Amino acid sequence: MRVLKAFIAVVALVLVALLVAQVPGGQSLLGIVLPYLAFAIFLGGFIYKVVDWAKSPVPFRVPTTCGQENSLPFIKQNKLDCPSTSAGVVGRMLLEVLLFRSLFRNTRASIHDGPRLAYGSNKWLWLFGLIFHYSFLVIVLRHMRLFTDPIVFFVPPLEFLDGFLEIGATSIYMSSFLLLVGVTFLFLRRLVRPYLRYLSLPADYFPLLLIFGIGVSGILMRHVFRVDVVAVKELTVGLATFSPAIDGQIGAIFFVHVFLVCVLLAYFPFSKLMHLGGIFMSPTRNMANNSRMVRHENPWNDPKIKPHSYSAYEDEFREFMVDAGLPVEKELPAAEPEPAAEAPAEEPKA
Repeated sequence: MRVLKAFIAVVALVLVALLVAQVPGGQSLLGIVLPYLAFAIFLGGFIYKVVDWAKSPVPFRVPTTCGQENSLPFIKQNKLDCPSTSAGVVGRMLLEVLLFRSLFRNTRASIHDGPRLAYGSNKWLWLFGLIFHYSFLVIVLRHMRLFTDPIVFFVPPLEFLDGFLEIGATSIYMSSFLLLVGVTFLFLRRLVRPYLRYLSLPADYFPLLLIFGIGVSGILMRHVFRVDVVAVKELTVGLATFSPAIDGQIGAIFFVHVFLVCVLLAYFPFSKLMHLGGIFMSPTRNMANNSRMVRHENPWNDPKIKPHSYSAYEDEFREFMVDAGLPVEKELPAAEPEPAAEAPAEEPKA
């Protein structure tokens, strides 16, 4: 049911784009207005999220430690898994961002007869995750030829390496099909494994299906349906130079592709896709494990608030702690016995 909701949402977006592209002014809305609006939402939402994370207090030094920390001189330190310097943190972040190092070392638990709990390698997730992300990156860089004139210097060599499989006049880009392979694996992984299917929400399936729709529409636009490439180039360069114009019949499939991309851009800052920026803001990754060498102080502490030791706290609440049955370091002082009341003097008898 959750998958069906996400699928219906993506199909509805495709139908909306096809319908709007046929009405007067619809192509200008899809090709000019929505790209600017989506990019503004993406940029504003991305900045807002990063600034909001940067404002979050980090009262403790909580780096992830997967190896030997800096200790005695004769004990070898693992400088990448447990860095104690800024250079070590940068090295760990580069391996994490570029090679998904923590995902490479990820293991998967499974229960066998007995019952016995066994841990095994989970390299397929790392491999297809790497394929998906790098294919996406190559596609984004390739599309820069549409927005720049002259073309950026690194785009032609990248296209040559990506499209060496040339059939006829149109080359086949490997990244386009590898993107579909990667996103299909990530989708089926959530669908096939029972525990992941139980945990997954429509918000987990929707971006995968949306990216799949973007990839399929891009392949159809290049290899199946006719699109006026010159008009597309004029429109995209115009968008980049803030002078957009639509000339000629570009083709409805182009506006479907652009509309899905705009939806992805606008949806990006408010979804789990924001791990693109969140990985750099995580204190478990961007902090060095040097708590034994440097005292970490929370920069958000109010200097007007004086330290309150436990002994002072107990002096203030000792009576209430004793009444509640909580252990205390100092017992309550013994109560002094009250003096006995004097008997009233007898009245003299008559």
